[in-house]
Amino acid sequence: MTEAPRPTLRLDKWLWQARFFKTRTLATKLVAGAHVRVNGTKTDKPAAQIGPGDTLTFPQGHEIRVVRVLALGERRGPATEARTLYEDLTPIKETPPATPKYEGGGRPTKKQRRDLDRSRKPPLE
Repeated sequence: MTEAPRPTLRLDKWLWQARFFKTRTLATKLVAGAHVRVNGTKTDKPAAQIGPGDTLTFPQGHEIRVVRVLALGERRGPATEARTLYEDLTPIKETPPATPKYEGGGRPTKKQRRDLDRSRKPPLE
């Protein structure tokens, strides 16, 4: 008795359908540049076949994403539908400290500007 073939989809097409990239061309370029790992193995073939259970590691923006494929998409649907295609395994980073809030002081006065200039200049010797 033969096993049913595992359902697969092209790597670049799945990355595009799961909405990790805006266009399929961008996904293809990333894969062709050998920046994607499938189950820990680098690949440079956009047509590499992936299926449910595979783990993908790739850069996106300023972080490295690690996702497990849960399902193959039929189309590039809305983000809520795309979110069901994968499980995000990316480690959570610490949140950076909050940026200072605007206190509404407005433009500094002439005295405040002079004080600021003095604090920035190195002392004369």
